[in-house]
Amino acid sequence: MSRRQSLRAATGAAVGAALAGALGACTSRGAAQASAADGERWRMPDEAHPHHATYMSWPTRRIWGSDIDGVRADIAGIARAVAAFEPVALLANDEDVTAARKACGSGVEVVPTPVDDLWVRDTGPTFVLGDRGRRTAGVDLRFNGWGEKQTHGRDSKVAARILADEELPRIVAPVVGEGGSIETDGAGTLMATESSLVNANRNPGRSRDDIEAALKKLFGVTEVIWVKGVKGQDITDYHIDALARFAEPGVVVMSTPDAQAPDDVWTRAYDQARQVIGAATDARGKRLEIVALPEPVDIGRRGADFLASYVNYYVVNGGVVMPRFGDRRADRDAAAIVRDLYPGREIVQVSVDTLGEGGGGIHCSTQQLPRAQGV
Repeated sequence: MSRRQSLRAATGAAVGAALAGALGACTSRGAAQASAADGERWRMPDEAHPHHATYMSWPTRRIWGSDIDGVRADIAGIARAVAAFEPVALLANDEDVTAARKACGSGVEVVPTPVDDLWVRDTGPTFVLGDRGRRTAGVDLRFNGWGEKQTHGRDSKVAARILADEELPRIVAPVVGEGGSIETDGAGTLMATESSLVNANRNPGRSRDDIEAALKKLFGVTEVIWVKGVKGQDITDYHIDALARFAEPGVVVMSTPDAQAPDDVWTRAYDQARQVIGAATDARGKRLEIVALPEPVDIGRRGADFLASYVNYYVVNGGVVMPRFGDRRADRDAAAIVRDLYPGREIVQVSVDTLGEGGGGIHCSTQQLPRAQGV
């Protein structure tokens, strides 16, 4: 059953009707695939651009093993929080649909779809707008398990499946990457880590200039700000969305280590990134303002891969869903900073302890479908 069929079949669920209407409204007749050079000028809007819906994915026991109950509780919590603001489509394998629906409640539409894991930011399409914002398409970055570190046969097809089921144009990227590896201000500027894109495990033999040219064409940007990042220390090779985000054009919020943090690869990567971003100009030729978002300190005995980054938040219609780590002062201060960055939006904090142990966060597990003009 396709996504559209499953949504329409849920006639008793108001959220199903709302989501089906939202998604159906932005389809293009007969469109199955598009080329970045088909004459259309595509642009990736910033995350604060209004959404039609949010995509998520249900974690599997094959990947998470004994941590499955904890991570499913985290994903359900995120899905419920997002669903308070906008429709949510959560992909789940057939055998997991009942459990996902029970955990997420009637406010989340669970869609039977083959998946391996929850990281839809990386596996799903990265949506772009064209025709002056009146047309929607999706970029398939050809997910390969973060450089073939894991086997994700189902997840490698998620982007194509979503776009085919929704009859949205599919732009097959000439480079391999993940949605979490890029960050855009929606006004012509993109940030990325070299470690996760200029890497032989994704793009062998490709230069940074070559990859940059592809990113500019795919996402409608004119300026790319590269930070070095870290290769081989985490499964993503250090995605930008755990380090730095655009709060608005000209303003970058950075996940900032504690002053007493050890001098390791992560603090050195932060220092290098802050120097680069602080000296950079955006597509308008403006110097960037940096806002520090301090990382929590009092989080107990967490694993070495724990992602303690408040920057990995997700902007929704009328709100921001961000992590809570249990460091009361840091949690409170982080919420206050984000509230100042997004005035008028409701700030919702969600505990994501198991998700963080897996090296990811709220932004990693969500993907927005932007609203086209006139829809």
